[in-house]
Amino acid sequence: MLSSDAPDKSPIAQDKLDPIIHSPARLKILTVLKEVESADFLFILRHTGLTRGNLSSHLSKLETVNYITITKEFVEKIPRTLIQLTKEGKNALETYRQQMLQKLERLK
Repeated sequence: MLSSDAPDKSPIAQDKLDPIIHSPARLKILTVLKEVESADFLFILRHTGLTRGNLSSHLSKLETVNYITITKEFVEKIPRTLIQLTKEGKNALETYRQQMLQKLERLK
């Protein structure tokens, strides 16, 4: 009998999915960024279908865990927000992908 206080060391518990990436909205954002070197806010907005507020909130969470960098600049006096996937973000996304593939393989 396992104690409820004991950490779960089963194979299923060992590969818990990253809750930051597992959110559908953040997964959409990261997969868009994986395909480009960098993207501006409006590009991500169009490709994810999120609202401005929702996108902004999710970008903040991704920036907090260092999965993306956000750079603000002006182009001909017009503000532009550029977002780029970090090396840590690329690694986290790849780990997530591998874990999902393993979970799907277990369903056979």
